[in-house]
Amino acid sequence: MRNFLSIALSVLLVLPAGSFAADKKKDPNAIGDRKVAGGPNFYSLEKEIALGKQLSIEVQKQARIIDDPIVAEYINRLGQNLVRNSDVTFPVSFTLIDADEINAFTLPGGFIFVNSGLLRLSDHEAELASVLAHELGHAAARHATRQATRDQMINISSIPLSIMGGAAGMAIRQAAAVAAPMAFFHFSRAFETEADLLGIQYLWKSGYDPNASVDMFERVESTERRQPGAVSKLFRTHPLTADRIEKTQQNIGALLPQHPEYVLNTSEYENVRTRLADLSAQRKPDPKAANKPTLRRSPSDQLVDAEDQPLRKH
Repeated sequence: MRNFLSIALSVLLVLPAGSFAADKKKDPNAIGDRKVAGGPNFYSLEKEIALGKQLSIEVQKQARIIDDPIVAEYINRLGQNLVRNSDVTFPVSFTLIDADEINAFTLPGGFIFVNSGLLRLSDHEAELASVLAHELGHAAARHATRQATRDQMINISSIPLSIMGGAAGMAIRQAAAVAAPMAFFHFSRAFETEADLLGIQYLWKSGYDPNASVDMFERVESTERRQPGAVSKLFRTHPLTADRIEKTQQNIGALLPQHPEYVLNTSEYENVRTRLADLSAQRKPDPKAANKPTLRRSPSDQLVDAEDQPLRKH
């Protein structure tokens, strides 16, 4: 006979994410007045934010962050506009990493990172916003800690109930938590689908053309076909299959009312792309200069007077 813990955990794992609020998750008019982070979660929101902050500090130590004030302010302003039109109930930060690899990821507690390569890949602001909106969907639904909770449940559910108590139980729970950080970076297919759904709604609510998300999906997929390895393995944990793109197109048509007009691009976006290209060019060494010999002037070639002014020799 299966013990009570195994039965309870199996029931929780079988239930779809947010099954009790599925209808509201598909209603863009309910954005801000609905709960999208349902389901079991071992982490309080306070603990999740503290954990995300710690992980964010580690990322910033290892990655090259673009701290140019104009670029950083633009990315943050673009992201915060989406936050105001989302279900997020806690502060969210947006940081741009100087890296050519196509990548974006969300840490627990709303710490969102985007590679500059992804910004350059986008064709206009709506496409860039679609990436931020998708990542914001992960943050709003608290996918990082919910995924870690599920992984820990799977580990714990395989342990007999008789050894779950006392010091042995504590050691087991601690051991299960060691593997949890990896879950913060790999979301299930269901969570990716949910982030797709929430992302197009936040994009629409913010005034952007939601079809930009489909365009960006196809752009990323095309890049990976042409340049294998250009897209981060983390970013393509769940490939942008034809089914996933078609599902997003169906949701746009079925769930999102048509606006008379949408934002597609802005001059700020174009200015930031240009500035980013200039910053990148400044950081890259000139290959011609690298091969050019350095000449040193002989001390006898010039004389210096009492006021340290060079005198030309006759």
